[in-house]
Amino acid sequence: MKYTGGHKAGKGTYWNFMTGQRVDLEQEGMLPGDEKARYIKASGAVVLLFGPVLGLLFAVFLPFIGIAMAVTLAGKKIGGGLAGLAARSVSFGWRPVEAYLAGKQRRKASKEIKETKKQP
Repeated sequence: MKYTGGHKAGKGTYWNFMTGQRVDLEQEGMLPGDEKARYIKASGAVVLLFGPVLGLLFAVFLPFIGIAMAVTLAGKKIGGGLAGLAARSVSFGWRPVEAYLAGKQRRKASKEIKETKKQP
């Protein structure tokens, strides 16, 4: 009942439900696609009967899908907000893109100013 792409299959109608592709083989031949392509051998009438059943399953599980999507969205928003807050609260005390090459001269100058203020 299940076939993969690139393999020999007999006469009949084959459906790839992932892409919606229908392949009609008039005689024995090869199914298109690679090994990842999965086909189910079924007539058009069987596929038409599965349509309402799949629609019913979708309608039944739609509220749960909506709840799961809302929880996922809220989790991403809360997680992103907490990560942003944590990133803003962490301080390195230095900036990696700045060189601070003139830092020692400033210290010497500030020491000299302090010493001159201390002397009467």
